[in-house]
Amino acid sequence: MKTGKKKNKKIVVAMSGGVDSSVSAALLKQTGFNVVGVMMKFWKEGSDGKNRCCSIESEKLARLVAKKIGIPFYVINAEREFKKKVVDYFIKEYKSGNTPNPCVVCNKEIKFGLLVDKALKMGADYVATGHYARILGGSANKLFLLKGRDIEKDQSYFLWQLNQKQLSKVLFPVGGYTKTQVRELAKKLDLPTAETPESQEVCFVQDTTNNFLKKYLKAKPGNIVDGNGKLVGKHFGLCFYTIGQRKGLELPQGPWFVVAKDFKKNILIVSKNKKDLLSKDLIANNVSWISGKEPKLPIKIKARIRYRAKEAGATVYKLRGKNYKLVFDKPQQAITPGQSAVFFSGQQLLGGCIIK
Repeated sequence: MKTGKKKNKKIVVAMSGGVDSSVSAALLKQTGFNVVGVMMKFWKEGSDGKNRCCSIESEKLARLVAKKIGIPFYVINAEREFKKKVVDYFIKEYKSGNTPNPCVVCNKEIKFGLLVDKALKMGADYVATGHYARILGGSANKLFLLKGRDIEKDQSYFLWQLNQKQLSKVLFPVGGYTKTQVRELAKKLDLPTAETPESQEVCFVQDTTNNFLKKYLKAKPGNIVDGNGKLVGKHFGLCFYTIGQRKGLELPQGPWFVVAKDFKKNILIVSKNKKDLLSKDLIANNVSWISGKEPKLPIKIKARIRYRAKEAGATVYKLRGKNYKLVFDKPQQAITPGQSAVFFSGQQLLGGCIIK
């Protein structure tokens, strides 16, 4: 967490009813800041639907925490904005054959976009969240975004689209702690969220992604072929499959893996050989740099092509227009269009891009 902030500063804490945001609020309150708890109500499907980030149960827990530590608590309705910016994007990307990461968009547009704007209008100086990441001040008033101390829980991967203006108004109180330490702090403070389980699913999807998508996307069945073009089965719509997928193919004599999608011919291409999933490079667009300024390219970085993937050495090259190319030192498995490729240098998050 940034240091040297005056204790009379007003800080809005985004509370989800989870242990991380609860401890964040409690730590700031203990330090002497003027803390206000806020929960954002996101879109949920239908009148009986549920959004795990802001369910009735989560709101009750957040209110109990706010009461326990003695801070006011408010609910902000962000259903319309969330639906437009996050859910519609999610559906559109799948329709285009990509596999999107809605959390990246939510962080940029909602948690550190809409919420920061609303908090500033409330007279707040900063917004704090329970993300496992750290912000460090640098020269020329530049801010650096670093990985969370707990490597297993580090969430910097989801924050690569944040800019300097957003970072200047953000605090990550638990970024310097491990998850174990955070739970211990919650128990010590007797917070009702100390044992709250983790949620890693897409918050607005009730059961499975495919069941959700079937309500919004029209299925267009077609053929499944192997690398030699031999027919091995039928698919129920290319948008319902992702690169590297193994489960749900229902093909004999497997396992089979999805290696490509041909939208012109409406063909799903599969292979039994995992080596067919390997690729040495990728094309990307929507590149964003945390510093706000593109470094001199080409540049050597460590890239992560999905949240739980290991970092891999790569070089970023600039192509014509807004496109970039990443060339990896070693071939990577299941590089997936729509996902984020995020750039690191040691502990520092440099930026990222959308795999095209």
